[in-house]
Amino acid sequence: MLYRKLGKTGEKVSILGYGSMRLPVIDGAVDNIDEEKAIELLRYAIDHGVNYVDAAYSYHGGKGEVFLGKALADGYREKVHLATKLSCKRVNCKEDMDRFLNEQLEKLQTDCIDFYLLHGVKKSYWDKMKKFGIFEFLERARTAGKIKYTGFSFHDDLDVFKEVLDAYPWDLCQIQFNYLDEDFQAGVEGLKYAGEKGLAVVIMEPLRGGNLASKVPEEAKKIWDRSKIKRSPAEWAFRYLWNYPEISVVLSGMSEIGHLEENLRIADEGLPNSLSPEEKDLIAEVKEIYKARIKVNCTGCKYCIPCPQGVNIPRNLGYLNDVYVLDDVENARFQYGVLLAPEEKAGNCVECGECEEVCPQGIEIREMLKEVRDSFE
Repeated sequence: MLYRKLGKTGEKVSILGYGSMRLPVIDGAVDNIDEEKAIELLRYAIDHGVNYVDAAYSYHGGKGEVFLGKALADGYREKVHLATKLSCKRVNCKEDMDRFLNEQLEKLQTDCIDFYLLHGVKKSYWDKMKKFGIFEFLERARTAGKIKYTGFSFHDDLDVFKEVLDAYPWDLCQIQFNYLDEDFQAGVEGLKYAGEKGLAVVIMEPLRGGNLASKVPEEAKKIWDRSKIKRSPAEWAFRYLWNYPEISVVLSGMSEIGHLEENLRIADEGLPNSLSPEEKDLIAEVKEIYKARIKVNCTGCKYCIPCPQGVNIPRNLGYLNDVYVLDDVENARFQYGVLLAPEEKAGNCVECGECEEVCPQGIEIREMLKEVRDSFE
């Protein structure tokens, strides 16, 4: 495992971090974590050098932090930098901030959270949090020893990112970034801007919800095959990120031991400025293949569910993307028909719009679900 300095904090962190948004679950129920399997995975990662663990109040239906409190027992809490997030969406008054923090400390079974982030900051949330006195709250929590460092995760445009970053002496920012998202949200410019300010940068969605590793068009495979050094699609995506010296940690939601072992192997070689010009050119070619094919900019983050009508929005959008990325209409239609329960299908959408209010990608979900219905039903 390689380690990097975490911005101006001076902390040394593993370049691979464990994201707890996609822990293994039982029977597909997001709030029913397979604790035995998940604990085995997380502790295996820590035993092999991972020392940054990312959580949030809302993950796994609010049960993710409770799980981590158990999983980091037996001395494992002392081995990691623990990050979690304050749910901006759920804060409705000034008092909520203290209430949520105290609840999170209890769930996580810890006296101090190493990195406390505002979750999913966008313009509307940012204005609300300022109104409720977020800066005073963070200073008070830090003085009380309840948090050590401050930060924010981000889902909005570049100008909003710079506004948030300049408003407070943050220690860390967490952005969505991969070789497809160079000009999306904070993007490369935001990454460089944060680095110049001395902030640690943590990356989420390095594989676009796994799509850059598992849904690889034939044209992209042929491009990867031209490389003298043979790498898996996942390795290309991670190496692209670790090539940036401004990036401290890349988060991965590892739910299978095979994924974890591969990522640990890749993390042994993730040095900054290590890609050749030819390798960068290959990545740029693959990027254009994906950009030309992807229909829906969905990363599978699941912020849009549960839907009041029971529609499984990420799965529906995933099947639609399969048609365009993999050029496989029949298989996508078959899976839609067989693997989704009747209430999960796109035809049940009543266009209430709740999903679009919380989608970090700004997807016009209602229109996309209409296309899913028309394509598959």
